[in-house]
Amino acid sequence: MDKRPEIILTSLDLNRLETLLESLSAVAFPGKTELRAELDRAEVVETKDVPPDVVTMNSKVRFALESGEEFCLTLVYPQDMDGSAERISILAPVGSALLGLSAGECIEWPRPGGGLMKVRLVEVVYQPERAGEFHR
Repeated sequence: MDKRPEIILTSLDLNRLETLLESLSAVAFPGKTELRAELDRAEVVETKDVPPDVVTMNSKVRFALESGEEFCLTLVYPQDMDGSAERISILAPVGSALLGLSAGECIEWPRPGGGLMKVRLVEVVYQPERAGEFHR
């Protein structure tokens, strides 16, 4: 039985991510298989039809740890990584796990030093589609 939450993906994000995967076909990277699996299982909707609380590419998301501590991350394409701690690449296993989630859902996240912790997606603070930025 699959315990992963259902995910929604925009057709624009799907096309761009498939192009990214194709460009990396000769390169091995951790998480490639996981990202492909996420794309394959997603419900795909037109960009204008994505719900406003779903994580899409370039969305800024607020999370809460079990301790109550909160933090924000923006899900970005690899070329948009700038070394800041506030961005996470879609190629990171955690990045691909975030894509398509909705506010209120939880995922397990690797702890520094080993183990897993439960992280709850509190809010999609910024979503390009909700802001009317359909061609970002």
